[in-house]
Amino acid sequence: MVPVAVLPAAAIMMGVGYWLDPNGWGSQSAVAAFLIQAGAAIIDHMAILFAIGVAYGLSKDKDGAAALAGLVGYLVLTTLLKPSVVAQIQSIPLDKVPAAFGKIENQFVGILCGVIAAELYNRFSGIELNKALAFFSGRRMVPIIMSVVMIFVAFAMMLIWPIIFGGLVNFGESIVSQGSIGAGIYGFFNRLLIPIGLHHALNSVFWFDVAGINDIPNFLGGAKTLAEGKAVLGVTGMYQAGFFPIMMFGLPGAGLAIYRAAKPENKARVASLMVAAGFASFFTGVTEPLEFAFMFVAPVLYFMHAVLTGISVFIAAQMHWMAGFGFSAGLVDMVLSARNPLAVHWYMLLVQGLVFFAIYYFSFSFVIRKFNLKTPGREDEEVDRAAPVVDHVVPAAGGNEIDNLAQTYLSVIGGASNVTDVDACISRLRLSLKDGSKVDEVAARHAGANGVIRLNSQSVQIIIGPKAELVAAAMQKLLGK
Repeated sequence: MVPVAVLPAAAIMMGVGYWLDPNGWGSQSAVAAFLIQAGAAIIDHMAILFAIGVAYGLSKDKDGAAALAGLVGYLVLTTLLKPSVVAQIQSIPLDKVPAAFGKIENQFVGILCGVIAAELYNRFSGIELNKALAFFSGRRMVPIIMSVVMIFVAFAMMLIWPIIFGGLVNFGESIVSQGSIGAGIYGFFNRLLIPIGLHHALNSVFWFDVAGINDIPNFLGGAKTLAEGKAVLGVTGMYQAGFFPIMMFGLPGAGLAIYRAAKPENKARVASLMVAAGFASFFTGVTEPLEFAFMFVAPVLYFMHAVLTGISVFIAAQMHWMAGFGFSAGLVDMVLSARNPLAVHWYMLLVQGLVFFAIYYFSFSFVIRKFNLKTPGREDEEVDRAAPVVDHVVPAAGGNEIDNLAQTYLSVIGGASNVTDVDACISRLRLSLKDGSKVDEVAARHAGANGVIRLNSQSVQIIIGPKAELVAAAMQKLLGK
């Protein structure tokens, strides 16, 4: 998520640039040109950002040496796999080099380099050499090891990258060839994969330049990608636009239905949860706090949500109502993309959103009451006592709120001695434990968690909202002590 978090900066700069100069796209305004080109600098180098960001994010102590190793690995690998170098190494004419190597500088390769760099850092950052080579001990050794390892990776990639690239392209083309129906299928699986986190892998195929689709950068590129033939008016953005009605209107409608269905004595508690989660979804497009409120307690509702998302993405693509985002499909990104040359009838997404608000509200209300689903506020009495206390945090000790939360969640998961690794996503603590059965779900919910996911006996995720990254960092500091 570290490189993805950079995208809003690009979206804001390019969005403001297009607002300032919607017709000249920078040719009639120096300020607009500065902003558009500054944003393009980020978008055009997403692969490098992934190599650095993933290496940093997956390193055990978030150290800069891991990020440097990711960059070193990316530079070595992409240089060795350039068409001209491949032709030289394999002693073949340049025009005989597989087309896959012309697309080697992509986010998939960036992620691969980041993962390898983080793994090498986690294994070798504590290495000690003899006195003659002591300068290269520890963290300084990791980028050197990385540069050597990537030579072997490059030889392997010469064989397997054309196969991988061909498979990704065929998969992407099979969806693209179905037009708006394919976009709808993508939207459905995008939501369906969220509980296990694999939506990121799916997104990389459609949103970035893994299989030649590159929907987000091509949309944000606006005039530039349009002039280069990389973008098509009314088509580019089809894997993004349909999410706006869902995130800005549909999910808040679901939140209203859950609130209205709650027991009278629980409405105040549920209202605080739904208002906060609904506002996050509408304004920023961060949907996990709301989705996780009903994802596991009422799976049928989540399946409905996935189906409705697919339908929304299909409708927007079919009607050529286009808007794009740099982070997620919330109000901020919609406003910023409104003057983008590729934004077509974007205001109709607002009309579509109002319709989906009604669909979500009435369909969720009916299904919750018809099947007596235990959504927040409708739990049985014994579960009510374990419901999230979201309006305050039970203090673990003196200190600020984040430190208190960190200590509280450490006790919830069985103490420091039970922890082998702590990480975080947008809204989840991702924990590797010696014994996952020691996690106290009731205590976690009283501390403010929206849910606990047990992936296996050692891997547990706790849904705590946007503070997850800060809490994880505080927990890592406590573990270091």
